[in-house]
Amino acid sequence: MSTTTGKTAEPAPAPAGPGRTPLPHAAAGPRGRRGGARKQKPMGVQNAAGWLFSTPFLVLFTVFMAFPIIATLVMSFTDFGLRNVTRPWEAEFIGFENYVKLFGDEKFLTSLFNTGYFVVVGVPLTIGIGLVVAVLLNNGIDRARTFFRVGFYAPVVTTIVAVAVVWRFVLDPSDGLISGLLSEVGLTSPDFLGSEALAMPSLIAMAVWRNVGTVMVLFIAGLQAIPTEVREAAKLDGASVWQEFRGITVPLLRPTLLYAAVITTIGYLNVFEEPFVMTQGGPSDSTLTVSLNMYREGFNFFHMGYASAMAYVLFVVIMGITVLQLRLLKDNTK
Repeated sequence: MSTTTGKTAEPAPAPAGPGRTPLPHAAAGPRGRRGGARKQKPMGVQNAAGWLFSTPFLVLFTVFMAFPIIATLVMSFTDFGLRNVTRPWEAEFIGFENYVKLFGDEKFLTSLFNTGYFVVVGVPLTIGIGLVVAVLLNNGIDRARTFFRVGFYAPVVTTIVAVAVVWRFVLDPSDGLISGLLSEVGLTSPDFLGSEALAMPSLIAMAVWRNVGTVMVLFIAGLQAIPTEVREAAKLDGASVWQEFRGITVPLLRPTLLYAAVITTIGYLNVFEEPFVMTQGGPSDSTLTVSLNMYREGFNFFHMGYASAMAYVLFVVIMGITVLQLRLLKDNTK
């Protein structure tokens, strides 16, 4: 006579053999349950670990970026000068006087005009030449393609001192490379860096030469992202090379094009090394830029409050142009 209890005996799992799949509950024994997913740590512990690993960056950013930016903004509303370096609390608050003074300062207006000239001429040249070089290297040149890419990109990683030495030799009116070439045909070389009319174009030429490599790399990446099927379809439809470039390549390359324009414009608005090393802002302030003027006011004349106001005017200009370009990028790539 059998005895019944309140528990129902579980059926024994069928043995696994050829062609037989074990039942799911057979594999999920006590050991299987213990070997499952680990228990996640509390969210507070994860957040604490994240902040701990971020602390070195946050400290460096606060000390070397955030604090100087805020201090510069405060200084722009004061008459901070050399006497306040050791006693900054003695600087007098003068409100917007530095900003008002800027737009009555002929030297600042000249530097603002020169910077605009540098951007308006330099950015289209850099973008245009970089695009042409990228198209040629991507499609037209088959042999030694890597060599040409490295050659065009080499000026980007070259220091400004080395670039200045080379370009001073090239532009020297007496013993320079251009002077030697012109003398072969009986012409006299102009003084490129000593002429008010030629000094800024000479600096623009050097800046374009240095930055074409960066733009070229961006465009090559954009060109390689264009599907080959689209180009092949255009060729089957009888499109010429120019029609393919204008109707397919340029529209599909528009995000890369405007991104290159944004970063090139920002860099050219901050132009400092070229005039500082090559011309020191001369002749007659014809190559004086906002960044160079700011450097002079802050570190030569120690008008640091005035230089800080100049820096924030340049910041507003850069931010406004960048927002405009990004809006164009958004509107044209929908």
